[in-house]
Amino acid sequence: MKLISFMMALSLSNALYAGGMDDDPILTMVKIDQLEKTDIGNDNNTAWQAQAWLGKDLNKVWLKTEGEVVDNTLEEAEFQLLYSRAIAPYWDAQIGWRHDSKPTPNRDWLAIGVQGLAPYFFDTDVALFIGEGGNVGLRAEFEYELLLSQKWILSPEIEANFFSKNDEDVQTGSGLSGLSAGLRLRYEIKREFAPYLGVEWKKSFGTTADYLREHGEDRSDVQWVLGIKAWF
Repeated sequence: MKLISFMMALSLSNALYAGGMDDDPILTMVKIDQLEKTDIGNDNNTAWQAQAWLGKDLNKVWLKTEGEVVDNTLEEAEFQLLYSRAIAPYWDAQIGWRHDSKPTPNRDWLAIGVQGLAPYFFDTDVALFIGEGGNVGLRAEFEYELLLSQKWILSPEIEANFFSKNDEDVQTGSGLSGLSAGLRLRYEIKREFAPYLGVEWKKSFGTTADYLREHGEDRSDVQWVLGIKAWF
């Protein structure tokens, strides 16, 4: 992981140098996209997706995390530390480090991606991940917010994951590994805080589905979710 460490050090030093060249204030944001109970009725299942950033208009440091607890056991946990540079209105290019602490064994990746607002107001996050063993992953996430009223907002979203190689240890196969789609209806008590109710569909494909079948796990699942969305 020497390459990842070098790239992170270079990127962060550039961000700090650029930040000192103007009078823009340093700003911060923490955003909890999803903090939810999955499989409503089972109090032991929880999932999260959150991100935070620190920086100025052009240069920022981002932290992203997501994961899932099933039956009181941490099943998935991912963390990303990224340098982000604005490249166009509403668009950032990002590079950094991704660490998967669960499932085991741990996996580390060089992360390269773009994040922003696509035409027709689709929130977009697309990233390429280069692993130590030559495995390359691609993740594409899209979300749209439909304003039903000043308080009620309906959010459909979709995520797809691809890999270049099979990784039996963590049960991911080459090609299209997994696809998920969700629909969440939230009520904004205030702009910074909103509870929501939704439904989430997930399906595994190809060799990933074969790994799950061998371990007696479901290849497709639909769950009701109940959670909160917040930012500050």
